[in-house]
Amino acid sequence: MNSKVSHVWKWRNWDISWSLANNQLQNSKINILLIHGFGASKNHWRNNQKFLGNYFNCYAIDLLGFGESSQPTATLDYEFPKDNEVKYCFDLWANQIKDFCEEIIKGPVFLIGNSIGGIVSLKSGEILKKNCEGLILIDCAQRTMDDKRLKKSDILMSFLRPLIKTFVRNRLISHSIFNRAANPNTIKKILDQAYPSGKNVNDELVQILYKPSQRKGSAEAFRGFINLFDDYLATDLFKTIQTDIHLIWGEKDPWESLDEAQQWLNEYKVIKSLNVIKGAGHCPHDENPEETNKLILKIIQETK
Repeated sequence: MNSKVSHVWKWRNWDISWSLANNQLQNSKINILLIHGFGASKNHWRNNQKFLGNYFNCYAIDLLGFGESSQPTATLDYEFPKDNEVKYCFDLWANQIKDFCEEIIKGPVFLIGNSIGGIVSLKSGEILKKNCEGLILIDCAQRTMDDKRLKKSDILMSFLRPLIKTFVRNRLISHSIFNRAANPNTIKKILDQAYPSGKNVNDELVQILYKPSQRKGSAEAFRGFINLFDDYLATDLFKTIQTDIHLIWGEKDPWESLDEAQQWLNEYKVIKSLNVIKGAGHCPHDENPEETNKLILKIIQETK
């Protein structure tokens, strides 16, 4: 019988929400962990976790600042942190995942991440070393706004960059931007871009994104993330990680270039495959879960 149960794990005095779906009769020895993207939560794997739980011990987790996990106040590089404030960054989230794997899963794990969850997966896999059995990155964030990606020839952006940074680090301004975006109508418009086929864009999905945004500290994770102008790029981590990587990509992703993903496949030996979901956008695991689930199942079974 496949069951899905939610739990709370205490990490560094914060509450971390996570869930597990598995077939208790099968008693699988294979563990997988699903890591969501920016603004999402473990519930964004609504069409994947129970299916994958038929075959594996399938965990999903809310990163600190998102979903039902604690949402501590953000501190930026130039600010002096107070008690329980954090710098939201990939090292923070990767250490959350590493500790979760060691304390809760207690065994080797496959990491599966969507969007910024892909970067978190990469950094976590680097830290876990042999305890990470493989990585599946679904439309991994390419982080085009990172300083390291700024082209020297882009004179206009070189001029605007300091102004943008000054603008978004202001708490009143970042909270105002967040509050304007955190409403069902705006969320629906963003989803219509992210899911070009329109499949599975429904009230349930809107509420999955909207409900956590109404919690008291939700604007803080937003402030922390939009101020990450110098953090890991996927290409940085491809050079250091020793675990096999498989890419799954939505053909029509409006934000993360499929062409760049294909360049990654050609350039980095650690990347073993790139599977394209036709007609899908930034979140093919939710837009076309049937095909994505089959690919995940195939990749893990062939790896084992």
